[in-house]
Amino acid sequence: MKTITETDKDFICDIQAPCFQMLSVEEAELVRESRTQVLFRKGDTLAKQGAFASYVLFVMTGLAKQYIEGDGSRSFNLRIIRPGEFIGLSSVFNRNTFTYSAVALTECRVFLIEKATLANVIKQNGAFAFSFIQRYCEQNNDPTATLRNIIYKQMNGRMADTLLYIDSLKVEHPDIFQQLSRRDLAEFAGISMESAVKLLKSFEKDGIIQLNEKDIRLVNSDLLREISRLG
Repeated sequence: MKTITETDKDFICDIQAPCFQMLSVEEAELVRESRTQVLFRKGDTLAKQGAFASYVLFVMTGLAKQYIEGDGSRSFNLRIIRPGEFIGLSSVFNRNTFTYSAVALTECRVFLIEKATLANVIKQNGAFAFSFIQRYCEQNNDPTATLRNIIYKQMNGRMADTLLYIDSLKVEHPDIFQQLSRRDLAEFAGISMESAVKLLKSFEKDGIIQLNEKDIRLVNSDLLREISRLG
C-alpha cells in the first residue's frame, strides 16, 4: 500500500466518476479536501471486516474481491469490486466498522474519502444522495442473490453460477479468471476447494468448459445456465 501525493506520476487530479459530477463546486471541493489517494498492490487488504471505518473507499482502477470472513480460515466470496464502485458504504449510515473484507486482485488505485464529508454532502444534495443510495442498493443485490443460491442450490448449481458470474466480467476484464485461484472459485460457490476442482474437471469432461491452467473458457454456456436453473 502506498499513499499517492500530487508529485507522483500516478496522481489522479480529479474524481471523474459520473456520480461526483452531480456535486456543486463547493461540494466537490469538500470531497477533494477530504480524500487521500492510495495505491494498493495485488494482495493488499483494502478493508478489514470488523475494523474501524472512518472513510469510504472509491475504486478508480483495478479489481478487488469482497468477502465475508468466517470461523478459522473459512471465507465466503460475495462479489468482484470493479472501477467506479464504493467499498464501505454502510459506514456512512451509522456503521462504525466494515461489515466485510476486501482484498486487491490486481493493482488498485483508490480514493479514501472521509465518511463524515460524504454524509454532509448526502444531506445537502438530493441528486447525489439518490445516486449514492441507488449504488448502495445495487451493491447489496449481488450478495443477496449469491446467498440465496448458496442456501437453495446443490454444488453443481453453485459452481455453474460462479462460472457464469465471473465470465460475465470477461468483456471488460479478459483475464479475470487468471486473477482468481481455485480456492477463490470455491469460496464464491460456498464449497470446499477439493469439490471445486472435481466439479471443474467434470464440467471439462462433459464439454461445458475448457481449462487452460488458471484460465477458464465457457464452451457451452446454455448447458451451464441449465445446470444453474436446475440448481
